[in-house]
Order: sequence, then C-alpha cells, then structure tokens
Amino acid sequence: MVPHLITASRGPINELEQRILDSMPAIERWFRLEWMEHTPPFYTSVDVRNAGFKLAPVDTNLYPGGWNNLTQEMLPLAVQAAMAAIEKICPEARNLLIIPENHTRNTFYLTNVAQLARIFNMAGLNVRIGSINPEIKEPTTITLPNGETVLLEPVVRSQGGGKGRLGVKNFDPCTILLNNDLSAGVPGILEEIYEQHLLPPLHAGWYTRRKSQHFTAYEEVSKRFGKLLGVDPWLINPMFDKCGEVNFAEGTGFECLTTNVDALLTKIKRKYKEYGINEKPFVVVKADNGTYGMGIMTVRDVKDLHEINRKTKNKMSVIKDGQTVSDVIIQEGVLTNERVNDAVAEPVVYMMDRYVVGGFYRVHAERGVDENLNAPGASFVPLAFNKSAHMPQPGMPPGASEPNRFYMYGVIGRLAMLAASYELEANDPEAETYD
Repeated sequence: MVPHLITASRGPINELEQRILDSMPAIERWFRLEWMEHTPPFYTSVDVRNAGFKLAPVDTNLYPGGWNNLTQEMLPLAVQAAMAAIEKICPEARNLLIIPENHTRNTFYLTNVAQLARIFNMAGLNVRIGSINPEIKEPTTITLPNGETVLLEPVVRSQGGGKGRLGVKNFDPCTILLNNDLSAGVPGILEEIYEQHLLPPLHAGWYTRRKSQHFTAYEEVSKRFGKLLGVDPWLINPMFDKCGEVNFAEGTGFECLTTNVDALLTKIKRKYKEYGINEKPFVVVKADNGTYGMGIMTVRDVKDLHEINRKTKNKMSVIKDGQTVSDVIIQEGVLTNERVNDAVAEPVVYMMDRYVVGGFYRVHAERGVDENLNAPGASFVPLAFNKSAHMPQPGMPPGASEPNRFYMYGVIGRLAMLAASYELEANDPEAETYD
C-alpha cells in the first residue's frame, strides 16, 4: 500500500525520488564512508513530512518509544540490527538492563518496553527491566493492554572500583539501555557508572540536548547530500531559527519571536515562489528541548503571535516533567500531504545502529495538513514498511512503488540519524578538546 498523496504526481518530490534511486550506489557508499568516521546513535526514530514538493525530517528522537507499533514482519530486521549494535559495543554481553520512563501507569508505553525486551532477548541477551521510579520499591508486575505482562524491578547500585554498577537484584548487566529521555535531568543513580555501557550516552538526554543544534548539524548534512545528488538541499531540509528567553506565561521575549517568525515566513515565501508552489507558508514554534509532542504551536501569520490566548500560552509554557520553556526553535512548517484512510498521516522511520528496521504512519483524523500529529487522538498504521526499505525497485515510475517511497524515507531518516551522530560528538563532555 502506497498511502495516497493528494498533490499532483509531477514535481520536485518525484524528481527527488528518481534522483535518489538513480544515485543509490553512490548514496550507499556515501553512508558507508560516513559511518567509518562517525558512530550512529544506538537507536533513533525520525518523524518525516512529505509535502509532495518537499520531503524533510521534522523531529529526531534518540530514546524512541513506539517499538510496539512495528509489525511482526519487521522484527527480524530489528533483531539483526540489535545483534550488530551490541556486537560493536560489548561483544561478550550476556545481560542487558532496560531503564524505561517513570510513567508506569502508561501501559501503552510499557508495551513498547516489552517489545524492546523481546527484540534484545531474540538477539541473544538476558533482559530485565529496571525502574528508577521511586514508587517502584519491589518487583512489580503490570498487565498490558494486549494481555502480556511486564516485570518492573527497582534498580540497585552496587559499588565497584570506587564507582557504582547498576543492576537489579541478582542481575549484573554489561549494557544498560535507556528508554528514558532524561527531560528532568540526570538522576544521581545513573552517574559515575563503573565499566558498564550506558546507551545512549547521558548527553543525548533532553536535559542538555537542543533541537536547534540537531538541525544545525542536519543542515550541514543536507548540503553535502544535496551536492552529492545535484539537488537543492532545501528540498530535504526545513529552514529554522531560534529564540532564547521567551516566557509564554508572562508574555515576555515575544519581540525576538515575532522578528524571527516574520523573517522565516519571508524566506519560505521566496522558496515557494521559486518553485511555483501555491501553498500558504507556516512555521512551527517548538520548545527547543521538547518531547512527547508538547510545547508546539503552528503560526501562519505574525499577527497570530499577538493573539495567543491563555490556553495556548499555558500549553507552550511547560513541557514534559514540568520543565519550563524558555528556548524555542522556529521551524519551517512542512505540510503533510499523505493520507491513510482519508486521515492526515506522516511516516516515522525507526533505526537501530545504522540500519533502517521499520516504521509506521502516525495518523490523526482531527488534525490538518499543517498541524502537529503527535497529539492525543493519533493512531498508528504499521502498513508503510511491511516490505523492506532496503529493497527499492529501479525502473518503476516515481510515486508508484511502495519500496521506492520507503527507501526514500529511509534515506531521509538516515540523514537525520547522521546529523544526530554529529550532534552527539560535538556535545560529548568526554571528547578530547584541542586548544
């Protein structure tokens, strides 16, 4: 099933698809060389928007949930990728500890944790789930919506070599997989760990990570990739700007916001005119360290900023774990012109190590083409990647082949993943610095 695209069948996106297919050997070699120089994040998910004239990532998650939305057919790829990833990091690994988010009442989220545990178990590891939630004081079994159960055990810290090792009772793992994005900061229990691999590293957490840094790295990647393909990088790159010290609750810092929104809308209009695109430009204002679809609003006109109501200000002022928003990224809005069952949809690409392992469509029947779909009421349709994203079909006309469309999404996802590896290297507190 190739989800329905409501735009015309001709245009830059089909030219881009054709260019990507024609350049496949060069693209795969380019990625291969990049991964010789850079370490991919352990696992990644990327939200992609296909406007019909532009295809771009709009968010990159380094602690992806939603693994339960991948189909059974995708699991072999995920297991193979997990094997490759673990082999590189800790080839003698026997035990893996997964540390999830603290919201234990969200059983749909815990279904994702159960799926992760299943993937790594099939990759040949003993897997336990260790909670750092202070409410979990003893092993706790939780029943999931599908009838399965998960056992959450309190994480314990033992001393070794002057530092601590993490585990659960009678279980000492070589590797610890965080599925907790650390929005509220790093709990002390995770610091100063002795001879254990913590994946992803702590500096990938939202307490320090910024979307603007990620998209600065992505801009560099898209320029180099655009040069490789001979295409305008704008076709795969959302333009952006940022503002610090915005206080939505008090209504301060709006001058910076207004100026930058106006400037970005003007840039987008210029690009639309260049490509003959007859759409109304918009921008998306997001918390620069935001997650879970919180702290996001669409702005179609600068005047909108003068008319923000109290409800929107409240929505924008606080994000996950009660974190106050002061820094925002202003991102070029990318329409989504994909439809699944007549509802607006966007693809989400899942990767482990450097491999695309699957994905799904996030679908929202009550949202418009220029709105955030990661919101209550969204559903997930795992039809998109039911055939391998690694097996395109050369010779098929653009837009007609499911594997070709999803290969293209996989390329964009990997570009965002590469940008994340640049970003993590730049922010690594343990990296060597030279004066």
